[in-house]
Amino acid sequence: MKIVEIRSAGLRHGTPEGGWANEIRPDDCVHTLVAVLTDEGVTGWGSVFSNDELVRAALAVLEPLYRGENPLEPERVSEKLHANTFWMGRGGTITHAISGIDIAMWDILGKVTGQPVGRLLGGRFRDRALPYASLLMCDPEAMAERLRAVAAHGFRAFKIGWGPFGRRSHALDESIVRAARSAVGPEALLMVDAGASDAFWPQGYKWAARTAEMLASYDVYWFEEPLPPDSLRDYIRLREHARVPIAGGEVLTRRQSFAPWLEGGAFDIVQPDVTKVGGISEERRIAWMAEEHGVRFIPHGWNTALGLAADLHLASACRNTNLVEYLTGSPFIDDLVEGGWKLDGDGMLPVPAGPGLGVSLNLDAVERHTGLRFDVQGRSAASPSR
Repeated sequence: MKIVEIRSAGLRHGTPEGGWANEIRPDDCVHTLVAVLTDEGVTGWGSVFSNDELVRAALAVLEPLYRGENPLEPERVSEKLHANTFWMGRGGTITHAISGIDIAMWDILGKVTGQPVGRLLGGRFRDRALPYASLLMCDPEAMAERLRAVAAHGFRAFKIGWGPFGRRSHALDESIVRAARSAVGPEALLMVDAGASDAFWPQGYKWAARTAEMLASYDVYWFEEPLPPDSLRDYIRLREHARVPIAGGEVLTRRQSFAPWLEGGAFDIVQPDVTKVGGISEERRIAWMAEEHGVRFIPHGWNTALGLAADLHLASACRNTNLVEYLTGSPFIDDLVEGGWKLDGDGMLPVPAGPGLGVSLNLDAVERHTGLRFDVQGRSAASPSR
């Protein structure tokens, strides 16, 4: 089997708010789908956390390397792509694009072998995971109302973040967390994401230390991105002293970038994003590295339904990973796959059991959000990609 073509399509018309200072708009593109087409008619689908124009440019650079390659060997092919392009800037657009290609190759491998990706990763420790509903912060009353509405759908774990947190006053921060804890109840998991990877984040170590102490008093399960993403020394100090677990790593890419953070003890929980770091192949290596350093791996999932499917398979194959992020209210999560996502009676999300990623794209929704009509083999009438 050989790769004959890779096509891409950017998702628009419904892009959810990200909470960033320079807020994205519904028609902005930050996520791009890729389809890896083969000479035997088997197509794999992946997702990239990047603008579609950047992905198309990356695919043009990568085309001489992937064309004719065997997609049944995702780890080898992905490593070939990394090794031959690292001098162009390891961790940028090309790494993001390789992430989508890698996810799609694992999808192909599963379809050809008739096995779910989680089993191909070495075996499934679980057949379901606990999704935590991920919501942007707002003022206390509205925050409580939104959380109660989401809880009514069966969620038992919640993460709130970004918005006004850390940008107005400590009193408002605590009021939001207090309202959130009251809304979800004492038994639910509640996580807080400061979003310190936002542009020109105004706070530093002392704010993070004071806030971590406040969060511990509300039994917050983890404190995510409390410091800017290059503040390795302060992360290490904070993790040593905070009573609440410290989480981060969503902006890092490739295992080499994660090594000093894991070796230095910067995180209790590490959160690579499968649509950025290099795909399933790279994220599994990061998960193994984390386990060796006593750090829990829980994937970052503010992306698409294909990213969520990949996260579920990674969670199934990793011994200590039973949580996945679920971006609430996003059509790129809720609408892109046939049948959508359904929580069971325990508020758990089943890991897809079908071959490959185990999901089928809703091609009507894909057309609605990309402007392109794909067939089941990933062909489109007028693709903007290579």
